[in-house]
This record gives sequence, structure tokens and C-alpha cells, in this order.
Amino acid sequence: MASQRKSAHGHIEERSKREQRADRILDAAAELMLRWGYNKTTIDDIVRFAGVPKGTIYLHWKTREDLFLALMRREYVRLVEDIQQRIASDPEGGTLQGITKHSMLATMKSPLMKAVLLRDTDLLGEWMRNEYASESFSQQLAQSFGLVELLRTRGVVRDDIDVRKLVYMLDAITIGFLVIEQYMPDDFKYSDEEVVEMTAEAVKRTFAPSPTSAPEPDEKTKQEIANSLISSLDNVLVIRSKIDQEEAT
Repeated sequence: MASQRKSAHGHIEERSKREQRADRILDAAAELMLRWGYNKTTIDDIVRFAGVPKGTIYLHWKTREDLFLALMRREYVRLVEDIQQRIASDPEGGTLQGITKHSMLATMKSPLMKAVLLRDTDLLGEWMRNEYASESFSQQLAQSFGLVELLRTRGVVRDDIDVRKLVYMLDAITIGFLVIEQYMPDDFKYSDEEVVEMTAEAVKRTFAPSPTSAPEPDEKTKQEIANSLISSLDNVLVIRSKIDQEEAT
């Protein structure tokens, strides 16, 4: 029994070291990708920046494409976890404007996920044609539909507009606020926090039901919506974890 516990402990330690090493490599890949873009970032660059032997890369990933796929999946998981925590800690997290604010701010703090959302070909280059990139866009759209449908059933967003149009309008508002900065002069810029507050206000004014058609959601309803959204994001993480485990075996 003692030898078995020792063996199990050694296996855990080795796995921890392996995960730490993988994270260091992925951190290097992320830094270089943001600096030079996907197309110009090579395995040799990552090896030098991470300070690991080149062969170490291939202990974790078979190809350069696999490495970057692992990076983007890691960033997506971190994004989802960040959104969950922000929503859970905010009494207004169960409102559409609260969900929009926290999702948008978390995305703005994750440059690679922001690039995916905005389809930044300068940064992502050939990776944009990756199957996972298309999957991410589909997931985003499906989540928007699910969110709007959920909020409509609770009477906290207007129901006089088709759901597809509501999703289109919601994405137009949020993406518009994300890209507008590049068109504005330097003396007309706002912090990320100010931008998301303006976005949330625009969403609230656009999607709130008329005062006569539905009351303001109470705290219980907001909490139920927040819990439902957090649970759905948990499902995303579980599915992603299973996929990663299957590909690792």
C-alpha cells in the first residue's frame, strides 16, 4: 500500500510539472502571437522565448497547429471562468445588461479571445480557417440565442421583436462598442470599464420591456438567471475538458 501511495504521489508530481511546463510554453506562444501574429510565430521562436529544448514541445503537441489549438482552448476556458466569477459576484449579474457587461469586460481583458470575437485576421492569420475558430463563432451565436430565449421566458427583455433580430441587435451593439475605438481620435478614448458601462446602458435601454408590459425583475429572478447562465457555462467547460482529455490520449 505504501509503495502504491508513493507511486501515485510521484505520478501527481510529474503531472503537475508537465502541466506547469505546458503552461509556460503556451504563455510564450501567447506573448509571441500577440506580438507578431499567428503566421509569423514559429516553434523555434516559442522554444527560445519559453527557454525549453525544442524536443520538449513535441512531448506535449505533435504539430505547431496542435500547440496553438491548445492555447486558444486554454484562453477560452479562462474566459468562461472569468465571466462566471464576475456574474456570480454581481447582484445585477442576472440581467441582460449585467451579463453583457461582464462578458464584454472579460473578453476585453483577453486579447486572444477578443481577436477571435472580432475575427482579427491580422493577428489570427491562417488560424481563422481552423475548425475550432468556426466552432467558437457557432458557440457564441448559440449562447446568444439561448440567453435571449431564457430572458424572454422570465419577462426581463422585450418580446415584441423576433429573437433572431434581438440577437442581431445585441451583437451589433456589443461588437460596435468593441471596434469603435480604432475610428476615434486619441483624445476621444475611454477605459475598458467605461466602455462596458456605456454598452450595458445601451443594451438596457434597447432591450428592456416597457414598464407596463413587465415589472423590473426581482432579486430572486436575477439570481435564478445568473445561476442558470453559470450552469450552462459549466457545461461548456465540462464538454471542453472531455474533448481535451480524449485528444490527449
